[in-house]
Amino acid sequence: MRIGDLATRAGVTAKTIRYYESIGLMEDVPRGANGYRDYGDDALDQLRFIRDAQAAGLSLAEAGEILAMKRAGESTCRHTGELLERRLEDIDRQIESLLAAKAELLAMQARAENLDPGACNDPARCQVIEAGRAGVHGHAHGASRGPSMLGATIPVRSGA
Repeated sequence: MRIGDLATRAGVTAKTIRYYESIGLMEDVPRGANGYRDYGDDALDQLRFIRDAQAAGLSLAEAGEILAMKRAGESTCRHTGELLERRLEDIDRQIESLLAAKAELLAMQARAENLDPGACNDPARCQVIEAGRAGVHGHAHGASRGPSMLGATIPVRSGA
């Protein structure tokens, strides 16, 4: 099949296939006498594997490692399991970070509901966000602060 047919069947673009070939992720298919490449079902299988590997959270490089091992006749189960274990650990770290950010946002939201809007008259700071930053980081009110768990830095006037 030609590259356009392969792309359609695999649900990718011809440009993607050419990119995968250029980085060695897919094996090059020699051109026929007519100048066209004739891809077989193995190319379609490779593209489906790459798609599935990415859906599982693996990088193109990791998918390439597995494909190279398969081409060399090696067993990939253990290696793939290790890659997936690392991906799971990454997800666990992301979940922890997101839960901490959620807790901080919920605390800010609760403060916003309980603070007097009339007391919010300093144009250089927000008492909802700043109060949480002082509580989380232990800074005195009005002091300059570094980034919170959410990564935001708020400029603060000295003596505010």
